[in-house]
Amino acid sequence: MAKPAQGAKYRGSIHDFPGFDPNQDAEALYTAMKGFGSDKEAILDIITSRSNRQRQEVCQSYKSLYGKDLIADLKYELTGKFERLIVGLMRPPAYCDAKEIKDAISGIGTDEKCLIEILASRTNEQMHQLVAAYKDAYERDLEADIIGDTSGHFQKMLVVLLQGTREEDDVVSEDLVQQDVQDLYEAGELKWGTDEAQFIYILGNRSKQHLRLVFDEYLKTTGKPIEASIRGELSGDFEKLMLAVVKCIRSTPEYFAERLFKAMKGLGTRDNTLIRIMVSRSELDMLDIREIFRTKYEKSLYSMIKNDTSGEYKKTLLKLSGGDDDAAGQFFPEAAQVAYQMWELSAVARVELKGTVRPANDFNPDADAKALRKAMKGLDTIIDIITHRSNVQRQQIRQTFKSHFGRDLMTDLKSEISGDLARLILGLMMPPAHYDAKQLKKAMEGAGTDEKALIEILATRTNAEIRAINEAYKEDYHKSLEDALSSDTSGHFRRILISLATGHREEGGENLDQAREDAQVAAEILEIADTPSGDKTSLETRFMTILCTRSYPHLRRVFQEFIKMTNYDVEHTIKKEMSGDVRDAFVAIVQSVKNKPLFFADKLYKSMKGAGTDEKTLTRIMVSRSEIDLLNIRREFIEKYDKSLHQAIEGDTSGDFLKALLALCGGED
Repeated sequence: MAKPAQGAKYRGSIHDFPGFDPNQDAEALYTAMKGFGSDKEAILDIITSRSNRQRQEVCQSYKSLYGKDLIADLKYELTGKFERLIVGLMRPPAYCDAKEIKDAISGIGTDEKCLIEILASRTNEQMHQLVAAYKDAYERDLEADIIGDTSGHFQKMLVVLLQGTREEDDVVSEDLVQQDVQDLYEAGELKWGTDEAQFIYILGNRSKQHLRLVFDEYLKTTGKPIEASIRGELSGDFEKLMLAVVKCIRSTPEYFAERLFKAMKGLGTRDNTLIRIMVSRSELDMLDIREIFRTKYEKSLYSMIKNDTSGEYKKTLLKLSGGDDDAAGQFFPEAAQVAYQMWELSAVARVELKGTVRPANDFNPDADAKALRKAMKGLDTIIDIITHRSNVQRQQIRQTFKSHFGRDLMTDLKSEISGDLARLILGLMMPPAHYDAKQLKKAMEGAGTDEKALIEILATRTNAEIRAINEAYKEDYHKSLEDALSSDTSGHFRRILISLATGHREEGGENLDQAREDAQVAAEILEIADTPSGDKTSLETRFMTILCTRSYPHLRRVFQEFIKMTNYDVEHTIKKEMSGDVRDAFVAIVQSVKNKPLFFADKLYKSMKGAGTDEKTLTRIMVSRSEIDLLNIRREFIEKYDKSLHQAIEGDTSGDFLKALLALCGGED
């Protein structure tokens, strides 16, 4: 069994079997394979209950007792995916990696994804063991074989990684961090073309601790994460390899959680990837992978395997996963902090929010007004001007248009455009607070209420934005927003919305003592506290007050204290314990506090997935976030869904509406 680092807890899902007897296991396996057919249940039960070290002892005992090779017998008795999985478990880890790489570069074509996954994620020690195992198993030099099967910068980076010489010193030089940031910046963003050698040298050799600081400083210096620069400067398999290296530097378990999710999502299962990861990580970091998987994808690894596989193959994978995390949304205690760390260290706390629409240089409202008047029969000019001016500039154009032509620009636009494009263009022409006020009004008028729109707007706006919306609502509809909400909603949901609509959220930092009290209230109202106290009505009011009025920094501390106190994540617990609009409102608040750009990225994805497009949600978010954080939303979108927002819009919309959305999107990632 792999040993954890000094002082670290063991994070694998497979442990040494107590009372282990290799001869007894060898006899049981022999019996399971004797005669016609085989007892697959007995085979998988024994092999998944033993550590790799113990399995090697069983192999030796099997040969001593029966003069036969256990792996050869298993290959003969078993078939298909189940056979590949069981045989993979029987090999020592380095030999299993060696076999995967040999298969990846054998025959016609190369499995670059397999090469990237293994070589980007292994430690120096694992790399040295892999090279030795490859030499022993195939009497060939691994470096020579990789050079013979790959080319260019992709090949060079693979060879660098293969050396297993990454620095391992935890002492980091601040001067060297700054130098590496400057070298990477000059090698990519500031250079005509790209100096790939600098990327290879720095990302292939520096220690993980050093590179994490480099990534942080790179973001501060350039305003963009290193991943964005890699996507912009590199291409093909080399780009994919470097992104994988960066992901593994940041968090190897998160890299594998993402690989597992992609292996099972959509039609068909990438069984080779699924098998390789479940085998290779079962004695290293499977518990961390599970925890991140459940937090990131809102379902457990166990449940996804259960729904995506079958038979003994499924049973074996489920045993390797080590358990189901979906029960009551519970975290196993030693890994509970992973959930908090994932979003505490995310872009929310570190990245300056940036929109995609900025004030136009050399802005001339007179020229724009004339161009728009002339373009009333030509949509391309209208789209081009309006999507490339800031909202302040658009208001100047409206005024200039009226001064020049004695006409209202909004009225003229309404007469020339229609449908989804009209909603988008006219929305962009409105001041933001008046646009939000109109969206709230539309959500409450007519038969039925669009609760999702009410939640989206009121749960995500700042105090200043909420106050401006209240003024705009009163000015435009001669009624207070509070009165409108009171008339159109009811119960706890109404109280939540009215509380949010006051715009009285605290704006200070965190208070640790208060955060602990608030976390206790949350635990009691969500019915997971050890010692509930107080009447439920009072607790409900206090819980609503906490989520609707505490500052974002304070709430992040509350969520952390909640995890420490209960081993649960507040978002998952709300989803399980509450229902209806109240649940949806509280979840939106929590998600907004954790990572607002990710909240909107999820909303955009859901508006375009499946049959049909929710154009209203798509338009509302693209209009309202274009000057605030749409660039951040784009980054969260591609990180979570493995495709750019640009691609999603392109695949789901059409015509002039598509053109306008892509212009707002601000570029392809």
